[in-house]
Amino acid sequence: MATQAFDRVPQAPGETPDNKVILDGFRAGKLLLGKCLDTGKLFHYPRHVSPFTLSNNVEFVEAKGTGEIYSYSVARGKEPFSVAYVKLDEGPIVLSNIIECDLDSLKIGLKVKVKFKDSDGGAPVPMFVLA
Repeated sequence: MATQAFDRVPQAPGETPDNKVILDGFRAGKLLLGKCLDTGKLFHYPRHVSPFTLSNNVEFVEAKGTGEIYSYSVARGKEPFSVAYVKLDEGPIVLSNIIECDLDSLKIGLKVKVKFKDSDGGAPVPMFVLA
């Protein structure tokens, strides 16, 4: 028997001056990555300081929003859900949920794409569906 992902409403992310750019991107349907301008490397979670050089020579760039399941886990309770690491096509790995699917069909390497899900009152939350 298939285990359908529970359709829950995610908690709104807390908004601060540091993450306003990212949350505004979510509101516009954009998944943003940080880009270290010293090294050219992309990173997630986007922030104003490069994890590679610790400089603030950083810009935010839009990701395609596609990737593949790198690793995942399924919680099979009253409200089943999946938590997964998604390796974006650009390289960074994102922790998120895989939604709107039969959780028994998940496997490493499956292609996914971002889908923004309305939260309980704040910015939408990026999650992933099977591509």
